Amino acid sequence: MAGIRIPPEDSDLSQSRAPAASDLVSDDERSVAADSWSIKSDYGSTLDDDQRHADASEALSVGNFRASSDYSSDKEEPDAETVTSMLGHQSYWDAAYADELANFREHGHAGEVWFGADVMDIVASWTKSLCIEISDGHLVNHIDDVKTEPVEQGDKDLSCWSILDIGTGNGLLLQELAKQGFSDLTGTDYSEGAINLARSLADRDGFTNIKFLVDDILETKLDRQFRLIMDKGTLDAIGLHPDGSVKRIMYWDSVSRLVAPGGILVITSCNNTKDELVQEVDNFNQRMAGLPQEPEIPKDQEVCKDPPSFRYLSHVRSYPTFMFGGAVGSRVATVAFLRSWNS
Repeated sequence: MAGIRIPPEDSDLSQSRAPAASDLVSDDERSVAADSWSIKSDYGSTLDDDQRHADASEALSVGNFRASSDYSSDKEEPDAETVTSMLGHQSYWDAAYADELANFREHGHAGEVWFGADVMDIVASWTKSLCIEISDGHLVNHIDDVKTEPVEQGDKDLSCWSILDIGTGNGLLLQELAKQGFSDLTGTDYSEGAINLARSLADRDGFTNIKFLVDDILETKLDRQFRLIMDKGTLDAIGLHPDGSVKRIMYWDSVSRLVAPGGILVITSCNNTKDELVQEVDNFNQRMAGLPQEPEIPKDQEVCKDPPSFRYLSHVRSYPTFMFGGAVGSRVATVAFLRSWNS
């Protein structure tokens, strides 16, 4: 699950052709390599998968949290075909990456660059600048756009940034981050074909230090935390599933456990504006604040009491904008959130 193609100027997502049934690969027919199953034993599951879904469903039913499509009051009510899409199903991505892997093996093509190469370059260089600002102690709510001149001060600090790219797809974003100076890089995707393609491209291009794992962010088996988590289109695709509202809650529950305290989450989206993403984070924080407190822990065993939360940190301001309905917007939003230290 790497992302969603930005539609042309005169089209929207609902006008794109849905894949025919013959184009899709059934989940039941998908062959799973032995090493993909090793994730379960190597990393361990921290929460039963059925319980994750049940908890998210209950939170949605009692919490009165709005779906992402409802965050802007001036939006028209979307129809079912716009809200849900084949892009929200794993079978779509399995088929897409099976084609791209075959194309790579035959022609050496890297496949789609989701959101375009320009956006990927901006995300990588902007993220580097953000991490350097944080490493240098310049933690502010509004950080300037990507600097035009290379930043040398603080480059040595990038080695301490552990990075997880969820829904990595062909892994090209991690390659760009490696070029920026990051070294502790891991990519996960629930499509085995995507991981096979990402590994093949990384090996071909000389980025053998990047780790790739088959893992579903909604049912993650990872038990380590990362200082930086990247999401380029994954939350978009999750929201296009028929159960998107429930799955987005599951997404935030999983991500909040994977981002280390004081770490950051960088989301790039073409389906949500910066304000909508901030509103979704606020909803998550409100939901977590309303959860029952854990039983009191003896002081000598105390680690943290408060539930995880995020706050807006910064966003890319250099994307081209357009005017629509009297409002100025951009086709892509990249927003960084800081995870609380006290949880």
